[in-house]
Amino acid sequence: MFDYHVHTTQSADCSTPIFDSCAAAIHAGVTEIAFTDHIEHEPADMSFGFFNYAQYMEDLERSRDMFGDRLTILAGAEVDFNLGIAPQVESFLGDHRFDFVIGSVHYGDGGEIIFPEYFTSRSIVDVMKPYLEQIQAAAETGWFDTIGHIDLPKRYRPTESLAYDPLAVEPELRAALQSIISGKMSFEINTSGLRQGPKTSMPGPQIVDLYVSMGGTRITVGSDSHVPETIGAGITETLYMLELTGISSVGSFRNRVRTEVPIASLRSGTA
Repeated sequence: MFDYHVHTTQSADCSTPIFDSCAAAIHAGVTEIAFTDHIEHEPADMSFGFFNYAQYMEDLERSRDMFGDRLTILAGAEVDFNLGIAPQVESFLGDHRFDFVIGSVHYGDGGEIIFPEYFTSRSIVDVMKPYLEQIQAAAETGWFDTIGHIDLPKRYRPTESLAYDPLAVEPELRAALQSIISGKMSFEINTSGLRQGPKTSMPGPQIVDLYVSMGGTRITVGSDSHVPETIGAGITETLYMLELTGISSVGSFRNRVRTEVPIASLRSGTA
């Protein structure tokens, strides 16, 4: 089992030390983990200026010394992106080395997507269209290995609103997916939605179906865990979903270089 989206105390919204997460990952049957703390250049964000690369790498090396015989531990990052902070993102990625980098969009046009008030007087479609334009821009930079939770806003829409239909924003969604495919990038299946409001992964099978129909094949999987109890959560179910939609492998990374690992080999324990 691979879990390529896990946070530690180097994220402002996480209080779980990396060592506790490694022990939890082994207990959960995870064999390869990427610690992807928030890298934030948006001044309003709680994680702005929080990440300490030197301390992160020191903790990572110590965790490899402690757990490396049972768990492959990768240096990762979840780097927030929008066009307004693109120069800072480019500079950061040029100055720091990781095994794996997620590009995520958390900020929309005029407000922060993760705050409920962003949906005041906006429908989910009003939110998704500019959000997907930022996803497309992130993919077109070529700076990232995978794009995170590409329909994140559905998690924060008001519960009384109508169910979210990805085809309501199909032109913008296709444009974003085409940029990911053309850039030989992947997007992640973020399993946190299975245990939170949407009760489905981000994205769910409808978007994966569309991606496959467009010729897409590259996927990563991650739990987006902030506590030990959820490391690896939902990944087994997600691998079954991927196979049903025509995806036969998931990505593994070393030094930003991707290797495709067959899902069948993960299931049989031969990867």
